[in-house]
Amino acid sequence: MSSASNPVLRAGPGLGDLSPVRAALAALIAVGLVAGVWHLSSQPGSGKLSLSLLFGALFGFVLQRSRFCFACHWRDLLDRGDPRGVLAILAALAVALAGTTAVIGGWLPDPSGTRLPPDAHIGPVGPVLVLAGLAFGAGMAISGSCISAHLYRLGEGSPTAPFALLGTAVGFVLAFRTWNPLYLASVSDAPILWLPRFLGYGGALALGLGVLAAIALWLMHARPVAPASPAPDPLHAVFRNRWPAWLGGIAVGAIATIAYLRVGPLGVTAEIGSRSRQAAGSLGLLPARLEGLDTFRGCATLVRDALLTPNGLFVTGLVLASFGAALLAGQFRPERPRTGHVARGLAGGVLLGWGAMTGLGCSIGTLLSGISAGAASGWVFAVTMFGGATLTTALGRRLGLLPGP
Repeated sequence: MSSASNPVLRAGPGLGDLSPVRAALAALIAVGLVAGVWHLSSQPGSGKLSLSLLFGALFGFVLQRSRFCFACHWRDLLDRGDPRGVLAILAALAVALAGTTAVIGGWLPDPSGTRLPPDAHIGPVGPVLVLAGLAFGAGMAISGSCISAHLYRLGEGSPTAPFALLGTAVGFVLAFRTWNPLYLASVSDAPILWLPRFLGYGGALALGLGVLAAIALWLMHARPVAPASPAPDPLHAVFRNRWPAWLGGIAVGAIATIAYLRVGPLGVTAEIGSRSRQAAGSLGLLPARLEGLDTFRGCATLVRDALLTPNGLFVTGLVLASFGAALLAGQFRPERPRTGHVARGLAGGVLLGWGAMTGLGCSIGTLLSGISAGAASGWVFAVTMFGGATLTTALGRRLGLLPGP
């Protein structure tokens, strides 16, 4: 599905034509999320839980309204020469990088020592990370989306998303089984490179923003001229019409910064990984020991006994808010899955899960949160992820296994 080619949703009722059932259901979801945030905030020691639910809901609403999707934005650039979606990704990275650098600088004034910023997604850089990025990018190309986009499309009734997320869980289990040999062969000796340690905060920020600006300027010359359209009323602009891609990117970057300040780095795979690890362990599918895994920064996959976890509530808020937003926009269109939906979802999901677990996060956790924290691992994952998506798309179309543009 194109993510950046149309500034306005092409179909869907106006707000005045919205059916009472859809309007009531959307209102019920909104009330439920607000009530959930309020209830959790009133419980002792549940501040992170309430904020996680709130940030997840905001994130899901923004993703659905702006159609923010790494895979689709990249595909729009390759197939149509339309750079607006990729520019939105660059905007998200720029805002998150600037904001997170300010936050980390306040917490850790001197970056030259041995300490790393708390909870920041800064991972090892080596051949295994490259392999993980390539696999994740291939999974995006096959399944049609990254994991975060599958989550918000689950709220839209996507026929592929449930199978892609199921495949992601399977991919996590497979990655747990391959982790030990990869760790012993390469990951254990791979350097953890935090750019501010070598360049200072100013140098790392200037380098990151400079790279993002250079890519943006290179793309700007191909930016298509959007057709003029009458300004919609405010309600339509927020709840029905698709948001401009740049606005979605800025909002994603802002949420990433605030979430890191109050809860932790953004990520959508920790809960999937933790529950997959828990289920695989109960079935005897895990190695007796996962060497060094729990010592790394990233989307942690620790087995937790708690029913409610910050990342679990974040994902819950994301899906519910995207469902409510899709109802209001007329984009909740459940479809019966066909064989292609199932096959591509499962196959792509396995690669997404394997790449996310092996790379210690996905396009949100490792790429967005990593780059914004000044981690070299985020940049490496970005290059290999988009490279894997490009190569897989080209090969899949040549073999007739993936649809054309």
